[in-house]
Amino acid sequence: MRVHLINPSDLSFGTAVITPRWLYVLAAATPDCYGTPAIVDETLEPFDPASVNSGDVVGIGIHTANALRGYQIGRLARERGAFVVFGGIHATLFGDEARQLGAAHAVVSGDGDFVWSRVLADCVSRTPMPAYDGGRVDGEAFLPARWDLLPADRYMWGSVQTVRGCPKHCSFCSVWRTDGQKPRQRRAREVVREIVALRRKGFRFVALADDNFYPVTLADLAAADRRSDKQQLAALTALRQERFELMAMLEQLPDDMVFFTQITMEAAEDPEFLAAMRRARIRGALVGVESVTPEGLKAIYKNFNEAGEALVDRLQAFRTHGVHVLGSFIFGLPTDTPETFAATADVAHRAGVSFAQFVMLTPFPGTVDFAKWERESANGPRINGVPPTRYWLIPASQRPKIYSPHPRMSAEEIRAGTQWVWDRFYGLSAIWQRSTCVRSLRARLAFVLISKLYRQMYANTGIATDSARVARSARRARWLARAARRLFIAAPMPDLAEPPALTS
Repeated sequence: MRVHLINPSDLSFGTAVITPRWLYVLAAATPDCYGTPAIVDETLEPFDPASVNSGDVVGIGIHTANALRGYQIGRLARERGAFVVFGGIHATLFGDEARQLGAAHAVVSGDGDFVWSRVLADCVSRTPMPAYDGGRVDGEAFLPARWDLLPADRYMWGSVQTVRGCPKHCSFCSVWRTDGQKPRQRRAREVVREIVALRRKGFRFVALADDNFYPVTLADLAAADRRSDKQQLAALTALRQERFELMAMLEQLPDDMVFFTQITMEAAEDPEFLAAMRRARIRGALVGVESVTPEGLKAIYKNFNEAGEALVDRLQAFRTHGVHVLGSFIFGLPTDTPETFAATADVAHRAGVSFAQFVMLTPFPGTVDFAKWERESANGPRINGVPPTRYWLIPASQRPKIYSPHPRMSAEEIRAGTQWVWDRFYGLSAIWQRSTCVRSLRARLAFVLISKLYRQMYANTGIATDSARVARSARRARWLARAARRLFIAAPMPDLAEPPALTS
């Protein structure tokens, strides 16, 4: 019996930006008695069904965007006599779907760090259960990834997780429902130990792949301080202090290392935190801007964000502290107008956002928006028998670009407007102008390449109206990725020691 771990994808680029950490965590969770798992990341190369034999166990992790491909792989694996197990956020939400359409013997919900070994044992005894609940693993118990299994010369950035869960409740996000609103922080020494393992292999760019790197805001502390019972204040203060401890330890790592993370805009009001990020060389952060208007923010329960000039000031605060922002914007909100596209592009430019992504409103399962959409569309039209609320089950060539009727614009207007903003923001002259945020010519070249790569992978392959354009974009991305990787990887440091604070 052999264990296979598969990350499905409809597009393979040969080279990927960030390591898919879950594959290597489950590899670490696989007991030695089952041998070394065979890991397949389809963003690199497609899965070969012939590699699976009868009695093998095939673990497939899915999110909504790759669920349809995941189900196809599941059926192929089961036809070859393998035990098929699904996990991931989408399988957590739609376990029955994975069993019916993906031919799953078993579905794991929640975290797989510890329940995975039980699943394997049951498969070996040929008694897998239909469902397993992995629950929410405490931060102190997160398993480190087996980075020794990484293929050579395939990824640009490593990835490490420091916290799961987010205390916010944005209407378009499912994290607070699936991972919880209580931040589960990992011990700093364990995070840094894993980062050292990556740097030993030559990774100097590392993504801190967190739901929210800033789980305790100054407003949270002030609210807790106003309570007569100070237990909550003490707990929040401890969480905040652990963030500073982690960043202090990152400072001790080699000077060529650079970190990226995901954070809420409220961190812009916390100069002490931003200063610590700068010292720790956390040079970039994905910030969910979503909308540039107060009305848009109210529509998605994100009133804690700013709009207009206050938004520009907040975003510039990150750059002032040396943190480059990847701004995330949503188009197609009910409050949007035809003028929203140009206004958003203008804000992104004036705020000094280094990178940006512009997505069309898509209600994701597990979110407040999705639940509302399902209620309102119960008796709506279908596409080949599939309701639009199950859009991930519709082949990409037939899938709508916009799913919810808009009060002011057609679906094509929103698609075209979104593409226009992508094209404007990622024009070569605009990219070169933004590249002044880094100093050396090598760094500017890397900035241009990664900008163009990001656009090819996430704009053209996602918004394109026909499969031919998607295929051309994928080919360009494959070539760009090969060139870009050389600029992000450094010479391995196999003898790199852990910082003194970690040495036992």
